[in-house]
Amino acid sequence: MKYRIVLIIAVTTVFFQNIGAQSPNKNYQQSKTKMDQLLNAINSMYVDTVDFAPLVDKSVNAMLKELDPHTAYIPPKDVQAMTEPLQGSFDGIGVTFQLIRDTINVMEVIIDGPSEKVGIMPGDKIIKVDDTLAVGDKISNDWVRKHLRGKKGSKVKVTVLRGHKKQLIDFVITRGAIPMYSINVSFMADSTTGYIKLERFAATSTTELKKAISKLKSQGMQDLILDLRGNGGGYLNVAFEVCDQFISGKRMIVYTDNFRKTGEKYFSSQDGLFEEGKLIVLVDENSASASEITSGCIQDWDRGLVVGRRTFGKGLVQKPLRLIDQSEIRLTISHYYTPTGRCIQKPYNDGLDAYFKDLQMRANNGEYYTADNIKFPDSLKYKTPHGRIVYGGGGIMPDIFIPLDTTKYSTLFNEIVRKGIFGNFVVDYLEENRENLQQKYPKFSDFQNNFEISEKFYKEFMDFAKKEGLSESASFVFSDYANAFIKENKQKLDSLFKKVDDFDKVVFDTMFTNYITKTYAELQRLRNEEHAADFIKEYLRFEIARGIYGYGEAYRIFLESDDTYQQAVQIMHNKKIFRKYKVAVK
Repeated sequence: MKYRIVLIIAVTTVFFQNIGAQSPNKNYQQSKTKMDQLLNAINSMYVDTVDFAPLVDKSVNAMLKELDPHTAYIPPKDVQAMTEPLQGSFDGIGVTFQLIRDTINVMEVIIDGPSEKVGIMPGDKIIKVDDTLAVGDKISNDWVRKHLRGKKGSKVKVTVLRGHKKQLIDFVITRGAIPMYSINVSFMADSTTGYIKLERFAATSTTELKKAISKLKSQGMQDLILDLRGNGGGYLNVAFEVCDQFISGKRMIVYTDNFRKTGEKYFSSQDGLFEEGKLIVLVDENSASASEITSGCIQDWDRGLVVGRRTFGKGLVQKPLRLIDQSEIRLTISHYYTPTGRCIQKPYNDGLDAYFKDLQMRANNGEYYTADNIKFPDSLKYKTPHGRIVYGGGGIMPDIFIPLDTTKYSTLFNEIVRKGIFGNFVVDYLEENRENLQQKYPKFSDFQNNFEISEKFYKEFMDFAKKEGLSESASFVFSDYANAFIKENKQKLDSLFKKVDDFDKVVFDTMFTNYITKTYAELQRLRNEEHAADFIKEYLRFEIARGIYGYGEAYRIFLESDDTYQQAVQIMHNKKIFRKYKVAVK
């Protein structure tokens, strides 16, 4: 099988025959002919019949791994799911759901969507789909999508259980185009500062951004915080269009290049919606690609401040290529460069494993906690028009570094999230209290300012969590840590056990006891029970608010304790900081 996989790599070459008749790459034609010969030999002479499709998939994956970390193969069955978030819409019924106790719970209903038009409400439980029972162990997220999604204009019958009513309610829903917004959160942080969170650079992002800016301007916005944290990128042209809203005149926004010299240059136009006013861009280690184009452009033109932590470091441009079987290859075709000439792509010479472990290495090196641990060579130093020093070669370094808040990590909290306990509890709570909460807190601002999680409420939740299987203490699987001890101390143990007669039991016992004691203490520290209550209360408030007002409003609860956001709001009102970093303000 191993040899067949190697040989079958030949088949991948036929997909690219029409991409370019001539190739400047060395030995391309000879290698292609060689692979064709091997492929024909397998087809005409191999001892057994061969199913080419799975072999081709494996060979394509193996070949692309030799190129760069971001060239990728997408099988036909996964293409739609991979492209939907960037296309900006899909066909369905227009609800956000969550599987709780093997039942489909409607969490949110999209405004003006097909479900809202017929009267589906948050909190409804979908019991049947087209008279097929929709509860039980067989129900999965894939099952729900398969049965509720469908072509625009097609109909689906759903039967729901609402609250404590015993009678089931039938709805016939005509499926429609459901938007997948890339901006779900935008509001006025104070009387003059707007906030927009852009989650991806999708086909509709520019339109959404313009709409959000216009709305906030009508509410008095003079300055803007653009949040790109966790934004892994998207379409290159959309990144250009987003930057164009902030950069005045005809200026370089980004350019691409490769050894063929077939790159492109993108310049701003004259009609951006927010070319004046103070601008802060929030980034972190998960801001990548288009997010780095945007933050790099704004930094390079001294247009605004970049605040947060160093970005991911993806400076490669991919082009989607649809293959004959409707699979897709996203092929890296260029590097992109910021206006000052910075290439943000971090090195990948040490292989894919090392490349994708880079973020963990940053954590191990303490980079998330102090900017002093981040080193850039002078060879990667660039200057902006106002003389600011910026660096290339591995992400966008923010102007103002905000360390990661280590107190916010808790394996206790993570376990509650992982086991779905928040959802289970809040669904039951809202079933009893939704109407009362809506009357008491008609607007989200009423809820945000007045609804608190009491100690009694918190205790009720934790009692519920324990009944749902929450561990009483940090999980400790002895065999796992014993094996880890052996791996970490292999040389010492080999030396210790070299001669049985010389074995020193006291030394071994001390080594092993110290290791286990230290490991267990670290597990207890990471459980972080001292601060976990604060996170749990915050998340409960969020889940309850989401069930009543929707995600876009509820997200603001997280920002109450978000240090990066809170500092950005303070920085916005300090002109001295903008001047310090040579960013012009009026």
